[in-house]
Amino acid sequence: MTKTIIGKALPNIPWEDKPAGCIDVMWRYSGNPVIGWNPVPKAARVYNSAIVPFKGEFAGVFRADQKNGRATLFAGTSKDGLKIDLNLDPIEWVDEIGNPAPTSYAYDPRVVEIEGEFFVTWCDDMRGPSIGLGKTNDFKTFVRMPNPLMPYNRNGVLFPRKINGKYKLLSRPSDTGHTPFGNIYISESPDMIHWGNHKLVMTNGGQGWWQGMKVGAGPVPIETTEGWLLFYHGVSSTCNGYVYSFGAVLLDIDEPSKVLYRTRDYLLTPELPYEASGFVPNVVFPCANLYDAETGRIAIYYGAADTYTAIAFCQVDEVISYMKANSEVF
Repeated sequence: MTKTIIGKALPNIPWEDKPAGCIDVMWRYSGNPVIGWNPVPKAARVYNSAIVPFKGEFAGVFRADQKNGRATLFAGTSKDGLKIDLNLDPIEWVDEIGNPAPTSYAYDPRVVEIEGEFFVTWCDDMRGPSIGLGKTNDFKTFVRMPNPLMPYNRNGVLFPRKINGKYKLLSRPSDTGHTPFGNIYISESPDMIHWGNHKLVMTNGGQGWWQGMKVGAGPVPIETTEGWLLFYHGVSSTCNGYVYSFGAVLLDIDEPSKVLYRTRDYLLTPELPYEASGFVPNVVFPCANLYDAETGRIAIYYGAADTYTAIAFCQVDEVISYMKANSEVF
């Protein structure tokens, strides 16, 4: 069997086979949502969160909007990737010498393991939305690092390894509010501190109205024999507000600013009640993916209606074949 995903085996990946009669490339977990309202006393809604394999099980960093309405990050663990056990209190960040380094607000985290350490990116407050960067080894102590980019910026996503000797970071320059525009850029660093050589990766628009207003990187890119597989969100503006859907793009393995294929049509869009109705209706927002290199299975964690955490499934070869047959690069 030829393996498409370059990575580790994950035999305990959350998984559910495609339902009979389903013609879509991606399908939802029948037990969605996996996190609902008020999961712990200090958190009203948990969504747009990141989970990774950790010591044979799973751990993660979760966006939790507290009951004062403020977005904060909580740590959590899971034995099976489906039942999530959140800590009762938010993460208490420290600086690199152990002094308290609290966040003003923090949301939409991504987590990636690079060379044995787990790095966290999130939307941080730097007198305006910016990208926060931190790390942990045990999901108990979390160390803040220097912010990689200036405001205003969101959707910071690190690649899982160096490329040509440099760390790579995707981002979406924005404004101070609910940005009505946005394209994906890539930056690089030799040391996770000094960032530069910024390049455009992909823009909004094209024939797909679902991504006509803005796009942003989703989960950490997956390394494959075909290139970097990146799931991303696209936003359309309708007479009844924004609609968030998601698709996929394949980036060149050595020069990830180069797009090889890109889904013309969305892979998932708000359809079910927990996606179409909630604190912010009509949102599916991917922030994490687990994958098994042996089988090509992928589980994607996404926020639904800014209220719930849900999971969708796909198979890497099917996604890439679909992309090649239904691609629009612009």
